[in-house]
Amino acid sequence: MSKNIICVILGGGQGTRLFPLTELRSKPAVPLAGNYRLIDVPISNCLNSGINRIYLLTQFNSVSLHRHVRQTYAFDRFGGGFVEILAAQQTVDGGRWYQGTADAVRQQLRYLQQPGIDYVLILSGDQLYRMDFRDMLTTHINAGADATIAALPVTDKDASGFGVMRFDDSGRVHGFLEKPQSIADMDMMRTDPGWIDSRGIDSKGRSLVASMGIYLFKRDTLVELLDGSPYKDFGKEVFPLSIRARKVHVHLFDGYWEDIGTIRAFFDANLALASENPPFELTNEACPLFTRARSLPPTRLSGVHVKNSIITDGCQVQDGSRLENCVIGVRSRIGANVTIRNAILMGSDMFDREASDGTRPALGIGEGSVIENAIVDKNCRIGRNVRIVHRPGLDANCDVNGVYIRDGIIVVPKESVLPDGWTL
Repeated sequence: MSKNIICVILGGGQGTRLFPLTELRSKPAVPLAGNYRLIDVPISNCLNSGINRIYLLTQFNSVSLHRHVRQTYAFDRFGGGFVEILAAQQTVDGGRWYQGTADAVRQQLRYLQQPGIDYVLILSGDQLYRMDFRDMLTTHINAGADATIAALPVTDKDASGFGVMRFDDSGRVHGFLEKPQSIADMDMMRTDPGWIDSRGIDSKGRSLVASMGIYLFKRDTLVELLDGSPYKDFGKEVFPLSIRARKVHVHLFDGYWEDIGTIRAFFDANLALASENPPFELTNEACPLFTRARSLPPTRLSGVHVKNSIITDGCQVQDGSRLENCVIGVRSRIGANVTIRNAILMGSDMFDREASDGTRPALGIGEGSVIENAIVDKNCRIGRNVRIVHRPGLDANCDVNGVYIRDGIIVVPKESVLPDGWTL
């Protein structure tokens, strides 16, 4: 499979919905589950599916992403595999920023027109799921399709946040509607739940099928579609064009899948991974989630109460601290009698050798501090007796005292310094 298929991962967007986590890094470089990056998800799905030729399209704040990919995904010279970054660049044919997902692929078409490439798989860099793309390729080939789109059965309530499709009994797509808001709109796009059941997926009464933003094209079809149109976006323009002009089929999927492109979705998905019965299993040996190997010491705990939490390598947690529903990132230092509840600590990029010098706290969380319903980004210095807790009267979306509140979640930006006694 790896010899005639190329994967393109779209990672060039500005990531405004994940701000301030994307203030100093690109969206695919945002840490996930304390140990990974978002980009590890699509790359791991490719490698577990036998696809090892991957292009990553980047644009904004991409230095840390480049570093992570370079340090993580190195293949031997005999397999022919690679994860190569294609940044927006100036060439003799012109030079401009990517104007959208389709425009990004259009600007890099020459890499897809190399000999021996029959199919192009296009993925997003901000989703959490586990999928074997070999199943999708089988659907594509058996249907004789020009393009195939992965799709998820959804309820009426969830459908308003997706693009939904209408298709015939063979699975060929004939209509697409972006984010339907009315029952009348949804009724036009409904699918018989029995048809979904007949494909081996329990419909559970769901009668709408939503796009997952995962596309598989015949290479020549993709080139013709992009060369022959000015369209800039796959979901809103190229895919609807494909339905009218080409044979497009649906590939049904019903495993765990989350778009984690917003602060609330990112927060909820991370804490779900730390729950007693996580919806996405990180310990799946058959389909592992790959990331950069680190030579870090084991985590050290002393007199700590821990409940439903992920604690990664290299951490130190001192006496009397309580961790409940948390994700604790690498190299986190947590002082004595700290309470962290419903929170994500992204950890640190280095071990701090400096004690507090009186002008700023040491790296990590100082003793006696309380953190609730918050995301603390990397390399933050949180002093003693600090309270990062949402207080009554604050809006669900506002900026206050150097931190941000988005969707009711407090976000402490990367490399912030909060002195002793700081409160929101």
